[in-house]
Order: sequence, then C-alpha cells, then structure tokens
Amino acid sequence: MKVTVLTIELLLDDRLESAVRDLWESLHAAGLRSLATHRHPTNRPHITLVTTGSLDDLPGLDLPLPVTLGPVHLLGRALVRPAESPELRLLHALVWRSAGSINPLYEPSAWVPHVSLALNLPVPQRSDALALLAGLPPLSGHCVAARSYDTEARTVHEL
Repeated sequence: MKVTVLTIELLLDDRLESAVRDLWESLHAAGLRSLATHRHPTNRPHITLVTTGSLDDLPGLDLPLPVTLGPVHLLGRALVRPAESPELRLLHALVWRSAGSINPLYEPSAWVPHVSLALNLPVPQRSDALALLAGLPPLSGHCVAARSYDTEARTVHEL
C-alpha cells in the first residue's frame, strides 16, 4: 500500500524566483549539477514547510510574508540558499502544530528553511559550485503563494 505524502510549500515572488532560476542556470552552464535540468512541470523554486499525509487540518496561510535568502552553502548533499525571517518561522510553527509532519527534519527544532539549487551534488562538484556562487549578497523579497505537491501523483495544487 502506497502512502500519499503531501508537501506544503511556499512560492517566491517573481524577483526571487527569477534570481534562483538564474543560479540554476549558472550552475548548469558551468557543467555542474543543478535544478535547471529537472524538467518536470512542477519544478520551481520553493520553501518546503512540512511533509504530511493530509491537508485536512491546514490553517490559513497569511501571505505574502517577507523572506531573505542568505549565502549559498551545502545542506547534506544539496546546494541551497537558506531562507529566513521571523514571519517564516512563525508560519512554519503554526503549520507544524496544525498539520504535523511525517518527516522529523521538519520539526521546528530541526527545520532548516531553504531554497534548493542542486540536489545530490557529487562530491567532486561541491567546491566548484560553492566557489562559483560565493559572495552572493542576501536577497530579500516575499513568499507570495502556497501549494501542495503530491509525491505519488506528482501533481501540485494551490493552497
């Protein structure tokens, strides 16, 4: 029996989304792994709040909310830009309490909010990717919409 896993994700304003997509393309142009090559129609820059089995208890999401993308770094095998704001942390805690999560990485004490640039970055590419994107200034904008991704059906719907 397959278990449906749903994400709750925040989408970025046009300027932030464009900046992240530009980083995807820069990595790809340098011959490095990047989400630019992930061609599924649901692929777009986002911040995942939680993974859950149901959206039944999801609270209202008060958007837009401010967010700042920080310097590029590795998060495990992923290349990411961290995403921060007090409002983001408050919304995450509310969603966690209401909808819960089936993954302990999304517990408030463990959650590392971020936007992914590359997943499963090979070890030999890591230093090149970090060097390529070193020194980027923080970039502020807003999370403007929310969606849920169904990992079994590979579809999204707006929240």
